[in-house]
Parts: sequence; structure tokens; C-alpha cells
Amino acid sequence: MVGGVAYWRWYEWRDHSQDEVILAAARRYGVEAALVKAIVWRESRFNPQARGRAGEFGLMQIREVPATEWARAEKIKAFSPVQCLNPGTNTLAGAWYLHKLLKRYEHTDNPLPYALADYNAGRGNVLRWNKASAATNSTVFIERMDFGGTRKYVRSVVHRFEQYRPIFKPAE
Repeated sequence: MVGGVAYWRWYEWRDHSQDEVILAAARRYGVEAALVKAIVWRESRFNPQARGRAGEFGLMQIREVPATEWARAEKIKAFSPVQCLNPGTNTLAGAWYLHKLLKRYEHTDNPLPYALADYNAGRGNVLRWNKASAATNSTVFIERMDFGGTRKYVRSVVHRFEQYRPIFKPAE
């Protein structure tokens, strides 16, 4: 019983350990905090020191190119992607990039699956999958993905996003 309570407390602490930086980044770039948190959950399980096999950094597993684009857009001098191991920097860069991706697909019925697929598998794959009706119909787009891992990624982030929404209500 004691072990279960300790695990629950640790789980609750971990699940809320990055809320402050998530909220700040989401507000700054006009992205729902619940979505940023869902990506952080899926990418790093709230570990700010996480590193990916393809060179991703930190909470949102942001890659060097988008992190550098963010720094350039924000006019940050002497930026190094390793700075993305800082939770505040990471969530700012990640939320900026996510905002950019959501805007890229705003012509669709639901930009979220497209943006998440782009975040996970890259623009080239999204361009391959979004042909014909999949170009604007997110349900067809998801089914067209030939990377099972990306399809699972999109579905898991969307599911977690819906779980976090009651906690982080979208701005009115």
C-alpha cells in the first residue's frame, strides 16, 4: 500500500513538474497549453534532460533546425541547440515550432493531425501522405500514413491532449 501511494505521489509530481514553463510557452505563442503538455508527455515523459536518437533535445524533443529557426526568429544571439535542455527554452522553441506547424495546415478540416505528423515524421512525409482528399480531410490523412509509429504518435498525443484540456482550458 505504501509503495502504491509513493508511486502515485511521484507520478502526480512528475505530471505537473513542468506546468509553469508549459503555460508560459503556450501563452507566448498562442498554442493550447494542454497540447504542449501532451507533446511533452509523449516526447519525454517530463524529463528535461531527455535526448533522442536523431539529435532531439529536452522536454519537447525539439531538433536542431527548428530550435535554430526559433532562436533566429526571436533574435537570440549565440544560440546553441544544447540550450534546449533548459525546460523554459525548450518549451518556448517547441511551442513556437508547433504554432508554425498548426498555421501551415490551417486550410484542413483539423490541422492538429497534420501538425503532429509533421512534428514527428517531418514535412516530406506529410507531403507524401496528404494527396487527394487526404490534403484536407484529417481522417483520410491519418489512414494514409504508412508509418505505424507516426499514426500511433498522432493518436496518443490527441488522446492525451483531450485528457489535459479540462486542466488547461483553452483561452476564450
